[in-house]
Amino acid sequence: MYLRIRHATTYRYALPVHFGPHRLMLRPRDSFDLRVINTAITISPRANLRWMHDAYGNPVAMATFAGTSDTLDIVSELTVQRFGSALPRTRVEPDIESSEISYTPAERAVLQPYLDLAAADTGGALDAWLQEFRARLNGGHLLRALAREISNGLSYAVRYDEGTQHPLDTLQMGTGSCRDYAWLFIELARRLGFAARFVTGYIHDRSLEAGGITSVVGLTHAWAEVFIPNDGWVEFDPTNNLVADRQLLRVAVARVPEDASPVSGSYIGPAGAFVGLGVGVEITPAEGLG
Repeated sequence: MYLRIRHATTYRYALPVHFGPHRLMLRPRDSFDLRVINTAITISPRANLRWMHDAYGNPVAMATFAGTSDTLDIVSELTVQRFGSALPRTRVEPDIESSEISYTPAERAVLQPYLDLAAADTGGALDAWLQEFRARLNGGHLLRALAREISNGLSYAVRYDEGTQHPLDTLQMGTGSCRDYAWLFIELARRLGFAARFVTGYIHDRSLEAGGITSVVGLTHAWAEVFIPNDGWVEFDPTNNLVADRQLLRVAVARVPEDASPVSGSYIGPAGAFVGLGVGVEITPAEGLG
């Protein structure tokens, strides 16, 4: 399956401002399940780009600016080939119900940052919710059940403001965006002893095959990956209750959400200069490549 992805981000200001360095995480890594055919980034006003790999191995473009402007446009255009998951959707190994996950010493040494909790739970509310959740389990795979519980138990809401809600806030309010769902799932999975990480990218709505996709088409998407022995990093999307599904187009991974923001940066200008932000994502079949 060949796809073209156009991701446009526009920042608007009341008057021309100076832009600080911007960090762009818009190019996926090539892998056995996702191959990058072509990529281009267009920026206005003109910027100098310097490429690097961050601590997670994600490709990152650092943009620096010389002039001023009242608008910043960043357009990423990708052509990718998405292959089917190597993991059958009917199987995630092992079939975990109540047993503890077991990593080898070598795996644990590498996975430790993804095992460490990153969201405080001073009153123990997250642990209490997990205890109640596990008490209601009636067989099946623990992580599949956790993703389904979050998907069914929360109300999806689009949030345009930056940042991610604390997992406890998402749980107590009963609502959140895809990144809030993902962060809640990750912190709960870590409390269950799993190594989990945050993923940003896109979701491709395959019309009749897609079924009931909750996430809004035309926006970026976020989900989780969990490291499972013998299966490796497995994708869990609690927003749409998907597991290892090729609708998920991975771009970047990180230990915490703020390390995987598609676009981040700063500007220098008077208070109140920022007017608004617009994001648009278009995903279409790449004709003539299949």
